[in-house]
Amino acid sequence: MKRFVASLLCFSFAGVAFAAPPSCAYGVYGEPGKPPVVISNPTSSGADAPERYTFLDGRRDDVNGSDGLVHCDKGVVSVRQADGGYAAQPKVPLRETPTRFKSHGTELAGVLIEPAQSNGKPPLVVFVHGSEKTPGIGGYYPYVFAAEGLAVFAYDKRGTGASEGDYTQNFELLADDAAAALDEARRLDAGRYSRAGFFGGSQGGWVAPRAAALAHADYVAVGFGLVMTPLEEDQQQVVLEMQEKGYDAAAIAKAREVTDATGAVMASHFTAGYDQLEAVKRKFAKEPWLHIIEGEYTGELLAEDEADLRRTGAPRHDSLNIIWHYDAISAIRTLGVPQLWVLAGDDRDAPGSVTRERLVALKHEGKPIDLYVFPYTDHGMYEFVQKPDGSRKVTRITNDYFRLLADWIRQQDKPPYGTGERIR
Repeated sequence: MKRFVASLLCFSFAGVAFAAPPSCAYGVYGEPGKPPVVISNPTSSGADAPERYTFLDGRRDDVNGSDGLVHCDKGVVSVRQADGGYAAQPKVPLRETPTRFKSHGTELAGVLIEPAQSNGKPPLVVFVHGSEKTPGIGGYYPYVFAAEGLAVFAYDKRGTGASEGDYTQNFELLADDAAAALDEARRLDAGRYSRAGFFGGSQGGWVAPRAAALAHADYVAVGFGLVMTPLEEDQQQVVLEMQEKGYDAAAIAKAREVTDATGAVMASHFTAGYDQLEAVKRKFAKEPWLHIIEGEYTGELLAEDEADLRRTGAPRHDSLNIIWHYDAISAIRTLGVPQLWVLAGDDRDAPGSVTRERLVALKHEGKPIDLYVFPYTDHGMYEFVQKPDGSRKVTRITNDYFRLLADWIRQQDKPPYGTGERIR
């Protein structure tokens, strides 16, 4: 999962000043007998970036895009029907309560989203987003969960959207923020929810388990996350690249020497490891793979000379306060509450083989972990078409992924879930 994703896009929500208001209000649109559609903030930057639509079955794209599936004009959302015509979809009423809360003295913006009418008390889920800089408020996951009948608390990560503070990827600080978010969500939703916990996507899989321990959550669900250190993430990305290019185990072992060296520089925060890095660059200088591997950061470090890395490496490559030796296994092992982990079977950003092995081992230790793998999906649970040059074109989020998350949070089990395989 790349450390830098989309730039921040500002918008207007609940009386808090942002720029670039959407052409259609974010939320859930639909009526009985028709599949609901979520309109959410863009994932790309720029004032003219289009909103996104997301159906619960995983179809997702730009509003008013070239496929023409969902249109928005003058605040009216219309969905293409089987006969090619368009039918307007009314906005589903939801109770949205904006709030501001503090974590370590920093004020964060959040919103509680509840069904306007509910039979009984729905579960409450706090959405912990990943490394992206786009705001959590107005994103598609909270509204997808709301469309599934859950109560949801979304908040803007520190340094994004309407939240104060500096953007960071320090998992311990972010876990403290998430725990504070759950405390605030419980306060706002007091007496109206059945159980409360977290969903974390991507990098949120490092944050949510730790936050669950801090806040005494009832459950944790994670999508396409990792049970390894950020250093191991880079190593596994390089291993996968080598495997996809057809290199044998001997070549991969050599590449691991390289990632050990680049990892030593990163873990030292650019204070040490340069001799080891220069040594492997000399040792493998004639290897054809040396200058094409990428990883999370290895390719970037290999491309620069030592003087530049010593002089400006830290501010350019290590400015997000990442804990490079973060112990994800211990964070999970300390939890006694149910956990759901859903992995993308062909994830290039967060290769899942090691994570899968470790989760299975934790299950065998008696940890209450449910594990699913969706084959032929990449990071984000996206299905894709692979081009002859090896690049991938995303098509959609895989079917029944959202239903699996919602059912599990509701403590229901209604398989099958698309192509998802439950790992015992």
